[in-house]
Amino acid sequence: MSTTTEPESKKLKMDEYPMSPDAEWPDAWLMPDQVEDQCAPNQLEPNVPVSAEQMRDLGICYWKMDDVDKYDYPIKAIPWDPKDAKDPKLQALRDARGYSYADIITVHPDHLPEFDQKIKAFFEEHIHDAEEIRYIVGGSGYFDVRNKEDKWVRVHVKKGDLMTLPEGIYHRFTCDEDHMIHAMRLFIGQPVWTPFNRPQEDHPSRKKYAELFLATEEKKEDADTH
Repeated sequence: MSTTTEPESKKLKMDEYPMSPDAEWPDAWLMPDQVEDQCAPNQLEPNVPVSAEQMRDLGICYWKMDDVDKYDYPIKAIPWDPKDAKDPKLQALRDARGYSYADIITVHPDHLPEFDQKIKAFFEEHIHDAEEIRYIVGGSGYFDVRNKEDKWVRVHVKKGDLMTLPEGIYHRFTCDEDHMIHAMRLFIGQPVWTPFNRPQEDHPSRKKYAELFLATEEKKEDADTH
């Protein structure tokens, strides 16, 4: 059986740019399976917070970008030239993790055609076959991810948050009740935004995610010996 080696430029160099401390991570909580208003907080009663450690265990990475207010970002730029806002921290993170592409979009009724339909589409549960990277340069919104018990975790991202979701994780996105998020999308190589709606248990990216983050320690040890 032949094997392929991932190009050096596409390898994630996770240890070269340490993540932010726990206290800086976004607020997150468990949410019901069914909701009437996807843009509402939708916390359980009583609220069940989810910690930064629990998010990391799902493969999520996070950095707080303190200097976001020092730079002006366009409403939309596809692609976006980093020379237009020379944030050294952002450039260092991009260099460390190989993020060669960036664009900027704004999800708001005034800036996104067919806003209501697009928001519903974003809220469909899906996976991607690559890491998803979002830097919130304005506004706020929710990323919902499935935890190890297949329960929804709602992560409230706001201006200055840079968060990544691992390849193969079930997730979805929505604006919050302010209905505006201004975000930079980053990618390794040429961007591919294809969603694969659930179920995708046989998809290679889902299998990879399950092996890395969902398998029990016993199963992981067994896999390592074969």
